[in-house]
Amino acid sequence: MSKHDLTRWAHNHRYSTGNAAAERGTRLVLWITIATMLVEIVAGWWFNSMAVLADGWHMSSHALAIGLSAFAYSAARKYAADPSFAFGTWKIEVLASYTSAIFLLGVAAAMIFGSVDRLLAPQEIHYAEAMAVAVLGLVVNLVCALILGQAHGHDHHHDHGHNHDHDHAHHDHHDLNLKAAYIHVVTDAATSVLAIAALAGGWLYGWAWLDPATGIVGAVLVALWAKNLIVQSGRVLLDREMDHPVVAEIRDVIAQLPADGQTELTDLHVWRVGTGAYACALSLLTHDEMLTPLNIRDALAVHEEIVHATVEIHRCDIC
Repeated sequence: MSKHDLTRWAHNHRYSTGNAAAERGTRLVLWITIATMLVEIVAGWWFNSMAVLADGWHMSSHALAIGLSAFAYSAARKYAADPSFAFGTWKIEVLASYTSAIFLLGVAAAMIFGSVDRLLAPQEIHYAEAMAVAVLGLVVNLVCALILGQAHGHDHHHDHGHNHDHDHAHHDHHDLNLKAAYIHVVTDAATSVLAIAALAGGWLYGWAWLDPATGIVGAVLVALWAKNLIVQSGRVLLDREMDHPVVAEIRDVIAQLPADGQTELTDLHVWRVGTGAYACALSLLTHDEMLTPLNIRDALAVHEEIVHATVEIHRCDIC
């Protein structure tokens, strides 16, 4: 790696060590979630509410997944200087978000199973007590969402606070690990709202079936959010980036070289190595005897998200 690349690599070290605000927020949310989870599981069992019990077990999976998110930040930071990670440790965080999404699918399946069982074998529900616990769960989830939302705002500002004079300034770059934790608490909040609505219907109108039916609706909602997170994190893990706008930007840089028409891009590979950070490997066929890899890196430097470039140049007189 050249001195030029090392400088840009150091400038972009944040993508391999995670967001400190996100890590602090995730750890705080973890402890809040664990405490609320225990209250909801015990209350749901004691008061015989499938909606509250499902919300509690749902939250238990979130506690595990959010714990995984916190661990991912810690591991990414711990091994950031390990040279065995060719492009840093950021993908530890992405792997955590993918795993969290798998947990969500498991939770959805468990919620459906439990809800169907309660539909087939209804049990008495202590509505007042169960309602109080469901409201508590909702308040806790909203607080956790606020904490993680503030961390996300800090991350967004950190990534885009510098000035850009090119079109890619508004590309969508997310901390997928933080997003996974955020989705977990938002799905918890949604299931809490559904639980409150179901308990109110059962309490006021005697619709006992509404409690387990709501569990099924909540499970479907959780599964849909999980699917979306799997797609996003899986895309990064599989290096599916060749349709990203940064690829077109690299092609434009080559097309606008001073020796226009003398240089052809023959091969290009782009992959993501951090939140809003990309590496590329490209091959050029050129008539320009003065063109060097350093010229190409300098031309690409306008796009700050390209933190590493491997350039191979073939001269037409030897090809």
